Amino acid sequence: MSGLRKPPSDAGAQPQSPESARTLVGRPGELETLWSFLADAANRAGSLLISGEPGVGKTALLGAAAARAEDLGYQVVRAGGAEFEVDVSFATLNQILGPFLGMMPQLEPEHWEALGAVISLGGGRVTDPPRVATATLALLRQAAANRPLLLVVDDLPWLDKASARVLAFVGRRVTGSPIAFVGAARTGEAGFFEEGDFPRLMVPPLQDAAADALLQRTFPALPGRVRQRILDEARGNPLALLELPAALGDLRQPHSYTHPDVLPVTERLQAVFAARVASLPPESSELLLLAALEGIGDLRVLTEADSQQEGQDSLEALGPAERARLVFVDPTTRRLQFRHPLTRSAVVGLATDGERRRAHTILASRLADNPERRAWHLAAAALGADEMVAALLEEVAQQAADRGDPVGAVAAFVRAADLSPARTNKFRRMARAAYLGANVTGDLGMAPQLLDESALEQDPDASLMMTLAAAAQLLNQDGALDTTYRLLVNAIDMHIGPFRADDVILGEVLHTLLLVCYFGGRPELWEPFDIAMARLDPEPPLDLRLVSGTLRDPARTAESVLDDLDTAIAKLNQQQDPAHIRRVGIAAVFVDRVGGCRQALWRVVEDGRAGGAITSSIDALFLLGNDDYLVGAWDEVDEVTSEGLRLCEELGYRMLEWPGRFLRALVAAARGDDATVQSMTERMAAWAFPRRVGSVQGYLAQVACQVALARGDYDAAYRHACSVSPAGELASHSTLPLWLILDLTEAAVRSGRSAEAAAHVAAVNQAGVRRLSPRLNLVTLGAAALAAPVQEATVRFDTALAAPDAQLFPFELARIQLAYGEHLRRTAHASAARTQLTQAKDIFDRLRARPWADRAARELRATGKAQLPPQGTPPLAQGVSATTLTPQQRQVAELAASGLTNKQIGERLFLSPRTVATHLYEIFPRLGITSRAALRDALASDDAVTKDGDGRS
Repeated sequence: MSGLRKPPSDAGAQPQSPESARTLVGRPGELETLWSFLADAANRAGSLLISGEPGVGKTALLGAAAARAEDLGYQVVRAGGAEFEVDVSFATLNQILGPFLGMMPQLEPEHWEALGAVISLGGGRVTDPPRVATATLALLRQAAANRPLLLVVDDLPWLDKASARVLAFVGRRVTGSPIAFVGAARTGEAGFFEEGDFPRLMVPPLQDAAADALLQRTFPALPGRVRQRILDEARGNPLALLELPAALGDLRQPHSYTHPDVLPVTERLQAVFAARVASLPPESSELLLLAALEGIGDLRVLTEADSQQEGQDSLEALGPAERARLVFVDPTTRRLQFRHPLTRSAVVGLATDGERRRAHTILASRLADNPERRAWHLAAAALGADEMVAALLEEVAQQAADRGDPVGAVAAFVRAADLSPARTNKFRRMARAAYLGANVTGDLGMAPQLLDESALEQDPDASLMMTLAAAAQLLNQDGALDTTYRLLVNAIDMHIGPFRADDVILGEVLHTLLLVCYFGGRPELWEPFDIAMARLDPEPPLDLRLVSGTLRDPARTAESVLDDLDTAIAKLNQQQDPAHIRRVGIAAVFVDRVGGCRQALWRVVEDGRAGGAITSSIDALFLLGNDDYLVGAWDEVDEVTSEGLRLCEELGYRMLEWPGRFLRALVAAARGDDATVQSMTERMAAWAFPRRVGSVQGYLAQVACQVALARGDYDAAYRHACSVSPAGELASHSTLPLWLILDLTEAAVRSGRSAEAAAHVAAVNQAGVRRLSPRLNLVTLGAAALAAPVQEATVRFDTALAAPDAQLFPFELARIQLAYGEHLRRTAHASAARTQLTQAKDIFDRLRARPWADRAARELRATGKAQLPPQGTPPLAQGVSATTLTPQQRQVAELAASGLTNKQIGERLFLSPRTVATHLYEIFPRLGITSRAALRDALASDDAVTKDGDGRS
C-alpha cells in the first residue's frame, strides 16, 4: 500500500500499540489481528468486520484501529449509524464524504452528478444506487491517491439503508487499493454486510481472568463479595464491567445486591445507562435528548440559538455529559458522539412523550434547509393524523424511490399513510408502499391488508398499485394463478380514463398480466392482454413490446421485434433501471440474446445483493443461468441458480423460483444426476399441476424428455416432447417448442417415427425459426440432418456443423456431431465417424454429461477404436479373448448391460428386435455367461484383457 509503514518485526505476540490499544484488557489476539490487517491491507482483504454482542468492546477496538492506522500513516475517517437516522437516505454517507468534498471537481462528470444529488450540491436526480456507489469509490480513491485511507464505521445495523448499500459496495471492492474498511456490528445484525462475505473478527466476552483484571484496574476498592457479584452479572461484557459499579450506587453497603438481578445483560445495561443519564442537570438532559434524536451530532444544529451567548450556553451544557463519559466531541469532525449506542437508547427511553415530541419539533425548525430530515422530525412530533406532514413524507418517499432507495421509500410511504387523515390518501400511500415492497424489495407482507380495503377504494392509481401488490402475494405465496389472472383482468376492465402508453402503473399491470399469461401456458389467457395492448395510445412502450413479442408466441412474433431488441441490448450498459434491464433480459431469453445483457444483469444482481431491487435481482440471476446453460458453463448454472433459489426461499417468491429449478434440472438430466433431477422436479410438479401452471408443466416435460434421451428411451422422450408441442407443429403462445426442436426430432427418428420427424422439421422451417438466432439455426439444421434420408444426411450434417457460431453452443453441437458419427458408422465410413465421435465425446466429457459421453464412447468402440477400460477391472476368464465380439455385438452387449430392452436397443442401433435377440444369443456363450445380469462383469473382464494382452489372453 502506497505510503504505508510496516510494523516492527517483533510485533507478534506483543504488538506495539498506541495508548488507546494499551488500555484494552484481554484483547491481545484481537489487536494482533487488527495490526496485521492494517499493516498488509493492500495484499489481503481490504475490509474487516468486527462482530460481537452489545458492550463487548467493538467500539473500543475501532478506536484502537483508528489510532494505530494514524501511526502507520493512514488518513482516518470515522462515521457511524444512528438509530433515529435509519430512514434518512445517505445520512451516514454524507459523514464519510464530508472531508473530501473539495476533491469533487476532480471527478468525472457522471460521478460528480451522482454525488451532487446525494449531498445536495445541485447534481441531477440519482436513479441508481450503483452509480452512487461507483462515484463514492472513485472519490475515495482520489482521496487515497497520495496517502492510504482507513474508513472506520461503527453501528452498521443503524446505517440508513442507502448508505449501507453504498458502503457495502465499497467494502467489497477495496482489496488491493490504498483504502481499507473496518466496520462494527452486533453479532447477526450486520445487515447488508452479511451477504458480502467480508472477513470478520469475532469479539467474544472476556475470559474470567481478564474480566477480573479489568474490574480491579477500574474499581480497585470494591469489596470481594461485590466484585464477584458484578463478575457474575457482567458475564465478561466489558461495558457492564465498567458501568455497573458506577451505576449501582454504593455497593459497599451491607444491603447492596442482596437479591441478584437475573435479567439478561442487555436489559441491565439499559438500566445502567438510564441511571447515569438521570443524574444529569436538566439543561444537559435536554441537549442530550436533542443529540440522541438528531443522530448525526451536528453541533451547529444542536446549539443553534437566537444569540451567540445562548449557543455558548448550550455548548457548556454538554460538560456534565462529557464528564460522565456519556458523550464526547470528535476532535476531527467536531461532531458529538455517544460513547455507546445504548446511551442514546437510554436517553430517549428516559424522556417523556411530550419531551420527545418537543425535541423533534425543535430539530425540525432547525433543519429547514434539509426537507427530508425535517419531514421525519415533524412526523415524529405529530400527535395524530396530519395531512401537511403526510404530504411532506410522501415527497420524501418519492425522492427516495427516484434515487434508487426503495427501502427508504417504503418506510416513508408507510409513515405518510399512518399520518393521513383522509382514507383515500391513506390507501394510496399504503398501496404504493405495498407495491414497492412486493415487486421491488421482496416484502410480500403488506398486500393482504390492502385486499380488505380494495372494494371501497375509488382512486384508480391506488387500486392498480394495490392490484399489483396483491398479485405478487397471490402468485408467490398462494400460487393462485387463475385468481391473480382474474384480479388483473378485472382491474384493467375497470380502469377509468385513457389507456396512455406513458401510464407507468398501468404498464406495470400489463407486464404482470403478461407474465401470468406466460406462466399459465394456455392460449386462451392471452385475449384480454392483446385487447389492452391494442388500446394503448399511441403504442405500447418499448419494454412491453419487446417482452410481449418474444414471450407471447416467439415462433410467430419474435422476428418483428428483433431489431428493436438488439438496439435495446446495445444500450443496456448506459441503462440504470433494474426493471428495464431485467425486462430486456427476459425478452432476450428465447431468441438467445442474453449474452449481450450479462454485464447489465450483473449490475442488477449487485444492486439486489446491496438491498435494492430484490425481485429484479432474482430474475437476473436466472437469466444469467439460462445463458450459462446454453454456452456450456454448467457449473456456473449451479452457482447463480443456487443464489437465486435461496432468495426465493427466504422471501417466499415461489413463482420466481421455477426457472431456476428448471435450469438446475436440465443440467442434472444431461449429467445423469437423477437425485438432483428428482429434488428439482418433485416440488415443481406438486405445485404446478394442481394450479394449472402450464409453463412449469412444460418445464417438467422438457426435463423428462432430456432424462429419457440420456437413457436412450426414445419412445418416452418422444411422448414428453409432444406433450409440449405435437410433432409437425409449433404450439402457439408457448416458448418451449423452440427449446425442443432437436429433442423432438431425435426422439422421433430413434423411435421409428421418420414421418413425424420430417413433418416437425418442415414446420420449423416454415416458421422461419432459423432466422431468430445462431443457436436456433444450428438446431434446425441439425434436426433436418437427423430426419433426412440416408443419401442426403451427410450433406445436411456438414451444413449444420458449418453453421455460423455453432461452437458457441457446445451441448447442441456435440449432440449433432454424435448423430453424424452414428450415421457415418452405419454407412461404413469408420474413420470419418471416429473424428465426429471423438469431438463429441470430448465436449460431453468437459460438460460432465456422463450418459452422453458413454454413448459416444460406445459408438467409438463400434467403429473399431479401442477404448481403455477403467483401472482395477477383473481379469478375463481363461480361454475368452477380447476378439470374441464384433464391434456391433459389443455395442449390443453394452446396451443390454445398461438395462435396455431389445426394442430400445434396436431403436438406438437401427436394428430390429429380432436381430438384437440373435446377437445376444451369440454373445452369451462367447462371454461364458447365461443371462443379462452377468453381462456387465463379463464386459469388464473383456476390457481388462484388451488392455493387458492386446487381444491375447
